[in-house]
Amino acid sequence: MTRRSPSSAPFARQRVWIASATVLWTALAIAAEFLTPTDYVLGYLYVVPVGLVGAYGRPKTTMVVTLGAIGLVLLNLWIPAGVMGSPAAITNRLLVGLALLVTALLSDRARRDRTRLAQQQAQLTAQSQLAQLREDFAATLTHDLKTPLLGAIATLEAFQAQQLGPATEQQQQVLAVMLRSHRNSLRLLESVLEIYRNDAEGVLLDRQPWELGELAERAIAPLRVLAAGRRVTIRLERGDSGFWASFWVAADALQLERAIDNLLLNALNHAPRDSQILVQLRSLGSCHRLEVSDSGPGIPPAALPKLFDRFYQAGSDRQLTGSGLGLYLSRQIVEAHGGRIWAENRSPQGATFLVELAACPPPITPAVHANSAD
Repeated sequence: MTRRSPSSAPFARQRVWIASATVLWTALAIAAEFLTPTDYVLGYLYVVPVGLVGAYGRPKTTMVVTLGAIGLVLLNLWIPAGVMGSPAAITNRLLVGLALLVTALLSDRARRDRTRLAQQQAQLTAQSQLAQLREDFAATLTHDLKTPLLGAIATLEAFQAQQLGPATEQQQQVLAVMLRSHRNSLRLLESVLEIYRNDAEGVLLDRQPWELGELAERAIAPLRVLAAGRRVTIRLERGDSGFWASFWVAADALQLERAIDNLLLNALNHAPRDSQILVQLRSLGSCHRLEVSDSGPGIPPAALPKLFDRFYQAGSDRQLTGSGLGLYLSRQIVEAHGGRIWAENRSPQGATFLVELAACPPPITPAVHANSAD
């Protein structure tokens, strides 16, 4: 025995109501049509049942009801008078038949539009639920993996600091590799969680005047040791004149520093040994530009428009490193600041990642920011 779902009960009741209303109104229309003289055209009363069936019934049922109504309208030319009606009556009834046909077509179109809108609404609802489920899953997974990772990192740091006993030089090297790997995994988990949060809620910013060069230096500082291990140097240049210049922007320091950090890590992943990563700051009047350049393999031209998409990794000669999330997260942050970010190939080789942000006046007391940065 087939059990009907509770959600189908309202639709079944609606169909019964529509069928009852259609039958009752059709009976009244027939009675009014055939109990009055032929010159009185009351066939317009069939518009109601034709419209109801067209809006809520099946196309075949709509066609049957419409043709039946048109037939009854024309039949009333002979019944009950028994003789053909006047030319005016014939013309009026032909117009009524045309009106019924148009009503059926419009009702059927309305039904199809309503069905399409319902399907689109269902798809949007399903996508919204899937996005929420995906975000909840990512948040739960990140939290569940982050806790043991933090514990493992703390343990490795204790071993590295020889708090649990002496370690040989070879053991120290192994511990450094393990520690770097765990920290990279932690960074990836935090990026995943941050990206899904940004997609759902937008990037939350606490914007204040900050000196772009200071933020760049803060991002560069912790990466110098990693870069030195790969025999790569990181150099910061302020402007083209050779004189020290300031570049003030209205920014969330933590978020923008994270975006710069992602660009530096990307350059570091692709920079060959014994090379240099150049970070340049330029003033363009109403905006300031930050450029991060490396001398590694270039980016395929077809990959440039998709480089900042989520999980995208450029192929060809540029090695596949990272998760494809860092550049996407940088784009989220930069665009939330009202800026733009893009990449260009260098000549003869290498790539440059550029960020432009609107310039702002320096604060009255710059020292306040220096203190807050500490």
